[in-house]
Amino acid sequence: MLTAAATRRLDAEAAWYRALPADDRSWIGVVASSGITAFIDWYENPAPTTYNAAEIFRAAPPELIRSISLQHALALVRLIVEVVEAHTGEIATPAGESELREAVLVYSREVAFSAAEVYARAAEARGAWDARTEALTVDAMLRGDDDDNLRSRVATLGWAGTGQVMAVVGTVESPVHEGIASDLRRAARRAAGDALVGLHGNRAIVIMGGPGPLRAAADALLPLLGPGPVVLGPPVDDVMRAGHSARVALAGLAAAPGWPGAPRPAAAHDLLPERLLGGDAEAARTLREEIVAPLEAAAGPLVETLGAYLDSGRSLEAAARALFVHPNTVRYRLRRVTQVTGWDATDAREGFVLQVALVVGRLGRTPVARPSVTP
Repeated sequence: MLTAAATRRLDAEAAWYRALPADDRSWIGVVASSGITAFIDWYENPAPTTYNAAEIFRAAPPELIRSISLQHALALVRLIVEVVEAHTGEIATPAGESELREAVLVYSREVAFSAAEVYARAAEARGAWDARTEALTVDAMLRGDDDDNLRSRVATLGWAGTGQVMAVVGTVESPVHEGIASDLRRAARRAAGDALVGLHGNRAIVIMGGPGPLRAAADALLPLLGPGPVVLGPPVDDVMRAGHSARVALAGLAAAPGWPGAPRPAAAHDLLPERLLGGDAEAARTLREEIVAPLEAAAGPLVETLGAYLDSGRSLEAAARALFVHPNTVRYRLRRVTQVTGWDATDAREGFVLQVALVVGRLGRTPVARPSVTP
């Protein structure tokens, strides 16, 4: 009788219950019946510390937790309590009504705590599974995987996919634990929107995505990272290319000690000379494509002027004498170099980048002499 009354109340008052599939509504009826039966059994044979309230939720399959939220589960408990209280006159003697109501309140408290425990365990299991999936996803990106399986993992982790994507890498202080990844993930999502985090030893790899400026969003991660360098990978248009940004950023992190005055965070693009000296083939390709090739394709002797200026100790007059031109001509050509490449030869750091690029360009044009072998 109590189960039927509870089911009628649910159908009449709970819109979320009416919206559920028939199977889920049936299982909720089983949970309600189990709760009422467990309460009656306990009331007839009370034990000081045993309420068996957790058994109520074991009557239904775990999938039911995905269909109804904790809020709805507690609403179900509240409704069953109200039903039992409303029918105390029918199931208890007049002298026992007060005692029955007190018992209902005690038992309902235990049921509510049991519901919270069930959902907490489910949330912990889901959180552990998500963390494992996230770590595997970041590893797959670093390997360069690009398949439907990776796309499915990214979608499962709730990646919205709006705006550009950028990798941020840095170090974390020991001991390394999952709480660090959680803090980084929350900070990145607040600042940008999307975030995936992977921990490789003491290195943290954060894949950020969103419609806003990602470089500014990366500043929110600095307090959570260790005191060492933090490097930003190049922005990419799709999360499936985030592995490229992460690999470039990791190469920059490995090369960052070569530039003690590097900003924090530093773009991997700003560490091209150090990456090249560290053996990064991607840095050599970038120097050729973004500096050497545009200079060679531009009108005028920009490569010769830049080389003369840098080789002369960055002296306009000395470069002009070497080129047999006026110093203003050298100054004009250097401004053209800046317009073409985006790097300023008169700046100490940027001039160093341009000088390394010239060396890379010369090596690319000059065949390597093979040692002769005497027969």
